[in-house]
Amino acid sequence: MEVIRAKTAGFCMGVSLALQKLDTALSEAASTPAGEARGRIRTLGPIIHNPQVLARYEAKGVLCVRDAAELQSGDRVIIRAHGIPRQVEERVRACGALVVDATCPKVKKAQLAIARATRQGATLLLFGEADHPEVRGLISYAHGPAHVFGSQEELDRLRLNPARAHVLASQTTQDRNTFSSLEAALRARFPGLTVLSTICDATRERQEEARSIASSVDVMVIVGGRQSGNTRRLADVAALGGIDTFHVESADELDAKRFAQKTRAGLTAGASTPKSLIDAAENWLASL
Repeated sequence: MEVIRAKTAGFCMGVSLALQKLDTALSEAASTPAGEARGRIRTLGPIIHNPQVLARYEAKGVLCVRDAAELQSGDRVIIRAHGIPRQVEERVRACGALVVDATCPKVKKAQLAIARATRQGATLLLFGEADHPEVRGLISYAHGPAHVFGSQEELDRLRLNPARAHVLASQTTQDRNTFSSLEAALRARFPGLTVLSTICDATRERQEEARSIASSVDVMVIVGGRQSGNTRRLADVAALGGIDTFHVESADELDAKRFAQKTRAGLTAGASTPKSLIDAAENWLASL
């Protein structure tokens, strides 16, 4: 089978930086002189959304905790690439842990932009997944009311006060075309709307490439963690072309029977997917 592999597939800049910071913390702990306390290395939530990567670091002694109450003074705490709520970070620092901020620079920029734009109490309208950790972190920086919505229908159901100032922003991995449509609809309601450009360029490039590849193949394979929002959106973008689209975490999940009538496959992957998993999927497809 012919395989068209996306050039943008795999780790983005934010993921690479986060894992570099974790690797540095591990190296520093390993070089601590004998007899000195090394301190535990913990991540507050999964550092990225990829189960294979998390398992690899767990084998090195890096454990993921879900609550700041699980931390101890002296722990090295790596803040996940998605960022964490501002109030949670304050609790982490207050417990005496050494904080290593591995928040993606694009997410950190969005957090600070929201803080500035809502400083006078404007209402934040955030396009994203309400239960996603990045979104929980973003809305924690709002100084006024905050509403999260995932579609035009959810936006229409919000009861908004036309007398208030409104700020529109987005989760960094959302689809830019959808965001533009939402922006147009909101500007008709609120001419003074402030719009923040918070969608990551890497996300846009990946989605555009996935859309382009999907238009020239008869099946798409998307490799990445099921908890990864940007990976799920790549699958959504590819499926819009009307072709069979398979979102898998590894090549082991692929079934040759589903590809029996296919001759040309497109392959891409989420921003937290290691190259080894993408290579394995490409080799599997090419062998059919």
